[in-house]
Amino acid sequence: MRDRLHPGRAMPRRLLKLFLGLIAYGVSMVMMLQSGLGLMPWDVLHQGIALQGGWPMGRVAIAVSFAVLLMWIPIRQKPGFGTVCNAVVIGLVFDLVNGWVGDRLLDTSLASRAVLLLGGIVLNGAATAAYLGAHFGPGPRDGLMTGLVRRTGRSVRLVRTIIEGSVLVSGFLLGGTLGVGTVAYMLLIGPLIQAMLPWFDARTRVAATSDAACVEDRSA
Repeated sequence: MRDRLHPGRAMPRRLLKLFLGLIAYGVSMVMMLQSGLGLMPWDVLHQGIALQGGWPMGRVAIAVSFAVLLMWIPIRQKPGFGTVCNAVVIGLVFDLVNGWVGDRLLDTSLASRAVLLLGGIVLNGAATAAYLGAHFGPGPRDGLMTGLVRRTGRSVRLVRTIIEGSVLVSGFLLGGTLGVGTVAYMLLIGPLIQAMLPWFDARTRVAATSDAACVEDRSA
């Protein structure tokens, strides 16, 4: 409500959420990579391509993002400002942070690596909720999924499973790291984003409050 009354104040807040979310997303990717316990599905592909080509993984992620954006053209999906920022910023942050970390965590214990993995997954959920809550447009990969759902009429679950399954298998065949962390990410990321989105998105928070009020009215 305050954002509607003072739209000039809303824009800096939205931009802050967008860029903090994208930076945190890049850091979460590094955390999962450094854990050595498995990557999120798209990063399995990014790592596989990077290993085959000898390129930095963050730059591969940027290249893949723009390749995915080309797939938006036939399904008539329109990118937003946040879409382009997502395609560029996350990969740059990943290469910067991963280069700084280097081999410092190479001899870390399994328990510490597990904490790093879980922290990376939770941070990824918060980061995704933050940039989605900024309402500047979905990332290239999410936009491809939602565009295909809209064009085909298939369920989100089916389309996402096909896309991420194909990406996962391709990345694994190229040498990407598939492990327990990959499974944990796929199981936890949806509920985490759903739980955290109201923290960053007033519209979701209002909708959740309204739903709760309706439930209370029906039970009264």
